[in-house]
Amino acid sequence: MTTNEHPKVNYGKTGVLLINLGTPDSTNWWDIRKYLKEFLSDRRVIELNPIIWQIILNLFILTFRPSRTAHAYKKIWFKKTNESPLLYFTRSQSDNLRKLIGDENIVVDFAMRYGNPSIKSKLSSLKELGCENIIVLPLYPQYAAATTASVCDEVYRSLMGMRWQPSLQIIPHYESEELYINALINSIRNKVQSISWKPEKIIASYHGIPESYFKKGDPYQCYCQKTSRLIKEKYTDYEILTTFQSRFGPQEWLKPYTDKTIDELPQKGIKNILVLCPGFASDCVETLEEINIQARESFIKNGGKNFDLIPCLNDNNDHINLFKNLVERYLVK
Repeated sequence: MTTNEHPKVNYGKTGVLLINLGTPDSTNWWDIRKYLKEFLSDRRVIELNPIIWQIILNLFILTFRPSRTAHAYKKIWFKKTNESPLLYFTRSQSDNLRKLIGDENIVVDFAMRYGNPSIKSKLSSLKELGCENIIVLPLYPQYAAATTASVCDEVYRSLMGMRWQPSLQIIPHYESEELYINALINSIRNKVQSISWKPEKIIASYHGIPESYFKKGDPYQCYCQKTSRLIKEKYTDYEILTTFQSRFGPQEWLKPYTDKTIDELPQKGIKNILVLCPGFASDCVETLEEINIQARESFIKNGGKNFDLIPCLNDNNDHINLFKNLVERYLVK
């Protein structure tokens, strides 16, 4: 083959790929079911016997759960742009990080572990654009096998189909990064300044995992507790309680449970609370519906007076500066 006949090959760029959990394409039943099937079929997420689990999943969960999940998504769906908040904020994070880095040789994009845009499609796109080096940033501050490791699995599977491999670096977790802790503290202070009442406690609610995963060696709970400890060392205005939300199924999950803690507080004379969700990089159905709607209603019903959700870091400047700082450590000098 002569030089003129050789296909054009782009090269010389570095790709940065932000990866979030995922989102259904819409709030209709089939899109929700498709998303749940992909999510709940992940062996990192559900560690039960796969044959038994697939029977339970397909006969029962995927028959009844999509309707409930669709109802929750409809409450928080961004109708103006017809997308989930998680998709909206993850795209915005990617766009803002690209602008902040400001280097035409660094291509910043985003993908979802489940749903669209897929990790496989985005890795392929980065490779076609000439990204010989790819830096992956899973948007999970606290490492867990069900989140960060699952992202790694899918990245590696996608690369297995590539003939010409880029170099790969994965940022594993950032639960104790000073910029991350300061960003969370700033978000607390901003919320406190914006309300007309004084919170008696702040609940730091993290997504839970089954207790059995922790006992098998998953470090997730330790990382969550570390984040809370570092926040409390710097921010002493209000007591901060660490809890875990979003449990699924009959087994024991990490405790204390967020919903039970919030329901019991009014009985203890605590009637004014704020809730922070440090483990979520973007507001999503777990923060906007599970906490800001369900938990709020339950708290007030049980005798609470004032309840508010501190927004996730989303696309605010502190968050984008954190991402830039994390990524720059992995850039080829």
